Amino acid sequence: MEVRGYRWRDEQYVMKRRIVHFLQKYLFNPPVKFLFAIGLPVPGRALLETIGRKTGKPRRIPVGNGLVGKQFWIVAEHGQTAHYVRNIVSNSQVRLKLRDGLRARWHNGTAYLLPDDNPRERQRWLARKRPGSSSNSAAVRFFGTQLLTVRIDLDPWLAPRRQSRSGIFPKRS
Repeated sequence: MEVRGYRWRDEQYVMKRRIVHFLQKYLFNPPVKFLFAIGLPVPGRALLETIGRKTGKPRRIPVGNGLVGKQFWIVAEHGQTAHYVRNIVSNSQVRLKLRDGLRARWHNGTAYLLPDDNPRERQRWLARKRPGSSSNSAAVRFFGTQLLTVRIDLDPWLAPRRQSRSGIFPKRS
């Protein structure tokens, strides 16, 4: 159905994305970020840190735990329009805060967007490799508008590292 040059489906997509973005930003993500900040990692979740493409400041967002071996897999709900995906396009060096027993540790890695990968098949594969990820996959499919697969290759040396201001991640004072 077309009304004055706009397709109804496009308007539905935009409205769904706005609603989901609002819910994630103000309702779903803040408690998970808070728990990670106080040292209580949430099972089945990880914290992704990218560098802001405009500000250069670290940006953190909770994601489903897709660690399989030395790779971490994410299916981005909003594809190329997700802010963390746009940050990855600008700077592919990322950090992940992953649960390690009762605590969490930072891991460095390099992110790659895989537009030719089938995100739904990737979710099925992840559900086989990580049995607890099926609820996250269902939420991504329900809330998602343009699914996109992101692979993060973790650095071989998994100890956390910080570099100077001229490096990847700024020092905190």
